[in-house]
Amino acid sequence: MKITNIFFKILFIFCISNFFMSLYFMIMDYCILIEYELFILNSSSVVMIILFDWMSLLFMSFVMFISSMVIYYSEEYMLGDGFLNRFIFLVVLFVLSMMLLIISPNLISILLGWDGLGLVSYCLVIYYQNVKSFNAGMLTALTNRIGDVAILMAIAWMLNFGSWNYIYYMDLMKNDYIMELIGYLVVLAAMTKSAQIPFSSWLPAAMAAPTPVSSLVHSSTLVTAGVYLLIRFNFILSDFLIYLLLFISMMTMFMSGLGANFEYDLKKIIALSTLSQLGLMMSILALGDYKLAFFHLLTHALFKALLFMCAGNIIHNMGNCQDIRFMGSLMTSMPLTCTFFNICNFSLCGLPFLSGFYSKDLIVEFMSMNYLNMFVYVIFYLSIGLTVSYSLRLSYYTLIGDFNFLSLSGVSETSFTMLKGMSGLIFFVVFSGSMLSWMMFYEPIFICLPMLMKMMTLLVIITGAWFGYELSKFKLGYNIKSLKFLMISLFLAMMWNMPLISTLGVNFYPLFLGKVNSKILDQGWLEYYGGKNLKSLVMNYSSLFQIFSLNHLKVYLMLMLLWMTYLLFNIF
Repeated sequence: MKITNIFFKILFIFCISNFFMSLYFMIMDYCILIEYELFILNSSSVVMIILFDWMSLLFMSFVMFISSMVIYYSEEYMLGDGFLNRFIFLVVLFVLSMMLLIISPNLISILLGWDGLGLVSYCLVIYYQNVKSFNAGMLTALTNRIGDVAILMAIAWMLNFGSWNYIYYMDLMKNDYIMELIGYLVVLAAMTKSAQIPFSSWLPAAMAAPTPVSSLVHSSTLVTAGVYLLIRFNFILSDFLIYLLLFISMMTMFMSGLGANFEYDLKKIIALSTLSQLGLMMSILALGDYKLAFFHLLTHALFKALLFMCAGNIIHNMGNCQDIRFMGSLMTSMPLTCTFFNICNFSLCGLPFLSGFYSKDLIVEFMSMNYLNMFVYVIFYLSIGLTVSYSLRLSYYTLIGDFNFLSLSGVSETSFTMLKGMSGLIFFVVFSGSMLSWMMFYEPIFICLPMLMKMMTLLVIITGAWFGYELSKFKLGYNIKSLKFLMISLFLAMMWNMPLISTLGVNFYPLFLGKVNSKILDQGWLEYYGGKNLKSLVMNYSSLFQIFSLNHLKVYLMLMLLWMTYLLFNIF
């Protein structure tokens, strides 16, 4: 039996059992804590603790379901790979790290899962070994290290409370300045892992990983870890921190939506759409509804996993070409993949009665009821419009536009294993929104808005669709208008020059100073007065002593002669 089938079956069985357990816990309102004391350090007990409640069990079931489908899909996608078993083990290790993070109400065990995600993600990003992958892997690892350090500092500060089980202190110590500081550190950690501004550049760079990994990372594991951590810590966030988080997450949502409209790499467009949705989750979390953020996290996980799988199938058939300008008219040669792709895009846009609609529409209406200011309102709706815009542009380029690939190409749907893996998700992409809303919100949510505000979402969706269609038709010419458009699109596609700032901007001066240090000190004065000079002195003295040791009889006779001469002089 293949290793992919073994892990697929194990994860699928666990997924079903976790889902029904979460339903039972939700109905009975249960929460189970399992503690095992490891040792006591300075009267602070280091405890391995596991938290089972409806939230952790439901999220685990979703992670396991998506990872089981991804592993099944990988069997054919990674078919030519000589080390498929190693790849599958890395993916399973990745999922286990996420599990540890989900069930931990303890900062130390959270750090284990958090660091596990960072390290395994580095191994997966550099899986295809080339310079681009190595650079992307290093950027991913080093950005995530900032979050790891923030959690380490939070662990050090929690030493003051006598335990690292933060769930016991969130209500009691909410106004304590130490808990406020821990809140700041946790938000910093969540911002690095969920790629909020200014740490956004690693997310599109991590697209160097194989597509099944991208599907797993962008749906339910690595990037959602930050949002999940903030959902758990949402009670200790101070007012200033909430406003700061709201502003940063909205800017991330807007920036990534704009960037996706000017990007031509298929995987990077979907990565930027993930970034946009993460900004949406963070902002609704900052607005005060953590359940709604969790709801969108789950629905988004399903359609984003399938979106990446469809993109992987297209790339696989197009001979590893990722540029959307080469694609087109794929709906004739790959009808089932394109159907899945379109359904996921509609769900992402929030088209009524697909899964994304239930969470997105609720988020927008919740935001419209809790009216903060005009800026928040406008940015929210603009970001939703941009989501529709880049989704329609992507569909136009890949499914409807002209076929610009090689004349002799065999684009077809013969990969049945990949299609089966994708088919496992499509049912939930359509129905999970309504299912989860009936499960999670057992009291009906009553939202009362004026007619114009109620229709605002639909209006923005139509406007965004028109903008995306116009943008995809735009052709560059040799005029000043095209040049301006090209410069604007380069700036926006580069995420407001963030990759340049976070790579060259960070490492240029240290490398330059290192060169100066090496030239002037290491290979300059330090070398002259240090090792080189010391070596020449030792060599000179040792050669002098060597003369003495080789000519000891002559030296002895010479000394005797000198001694006798000295005696004679004294006598006379």
